[in-house]
Amino acid sequence: MNKTRRIYHFVAVACLALLLGSCRNEDIIYIPDEVEVSRPEYTDVEGFFLLNEGNMQDNKCSLDYFDYTSGTYLRNIFGLINPGVVMDMGDVGNDLQAYGTKMWAVVNCSNKVTVMQYPTAKFIKDINIPNCRYIRFHKGYAYVTSYAGPVEKVERKYQQQGFVAKIDTTTLQVVARCLVGYQPDELEIVDDKIYVANSGGYDLNNLETTISVIDIASFSEVERIEIAPNLHRVRCDKRGILWITSRGGLLETMPPCLVAYDTRKRRVVARFDNFPVGDMWLDGDRLYTVGEAWNEEEQEWSGMAFSIIDTSTMTLVDDCFITDGSDALFQHPYGVAVNPVTKDILVTDAMSYITPGWLRCYGQDGVMKWQVRTGDIPAHFLFVGKEKQANENND
Repeated sequence: MNKTRRIYHFVAVACLALLLGSCRNEDIIYIPDEVEVSRPEYTDVEGFFLLNEGNMQDNKCSLDYFDYTSGTYLRNIFGLINPGVVMDMGDVGNDLQAYGTKMWAVVNCSNKVTVMQYPTAKFIKDINIPNCRYIRFHKGYAYVTSYAGPVEKVERKYQQQGFVAKIDTTTLQVVARCLVGYQPDELEIVDDKIYVANSGGYDLNNLETTISVIDIASFSEVERIEIAPNLHRVRCDKRGILWITSRGGLLETMPPCLVAYDTRKRRVVARFDNFPVGDMWLDGDRLYTVGEAWNEEEQEWSGMAFSIIDTSTMTLVDDCFITDGSDALFQHPYGVAVNPVTKDILVTDAMSYITPGWLRCYGQDGVMKWQVRTGDIPAHFLFVGKEKQANENND
């Protein structure tokens, strides 16, 4: 049974159990929410998971799956596969990655990392980590960033310093912690060092501006690198260059930017100012970004972007990869991924942030191939197939 069939098998078994267990008229019976959206595609990539964040405090984090071999999209499969898990996935799904035979969902406001079988999504265990954010892996260990403090705006003197938790991927136990800056977000691992993007985002008057560097061998912070205020995402290309996003602060004085930092030359080698990035995906030498700018003074979003940067030349090669005018459909572009085989571009739209979002698929010509409704705030992709190839964002 191939990986896609195993996912369908678990969904079918879950539904059968719910049907057989419902013996009263007042029982509610849930069935798979499945819709056909495209023609079947037969490549080494069989499908992908999409983790929907769900609005904060709504407990609506959910997991969807798209099957390329049938062209069908299944919504909210976690509860069907795992009917015995209380409260389903929890509050705000912040990251989704695979390592070996396990899949890891970071559920921010539920203060846990949910570990599942990969690729069946069968629940294994929850690991408690307060205000956890993002996850990466290296030589048998998972590394998870944590804000540590409460999810609210407070003065820095009342905040806890953030940390990176080290988890044994076999025993699923937290074995160590390393303190970093305030409100650390994404992280990347390069040459046995962990680079952590500190945001300080709880206090706009005292934003963090640095990357923390952790030596893996000693698991201690060895350096802080000045980059820009309110750092968020970080990806490393094949040349050892980190692509780091800054949310900025007050738009007029600290606009968002994208910075390229060479880990070997140990210096910033490129900078794109007034460049809002909410999410990005690295595919070979092409960095795909989506985002929009937040105007703190006006308290509103403005200026959507769908861009491509050539990381080999460090130049912007396309300021809108959508060519058919359907960028006008978007309310809030939120997540992006690229199929490593077909090179189709997948872009999510968070819409109102409190209602189901949209997923739209584009060819390399920028023309939309299909679209489908998702859960609330669709965000994080994980391809199923040849894992090393399919999930370039997480080596």
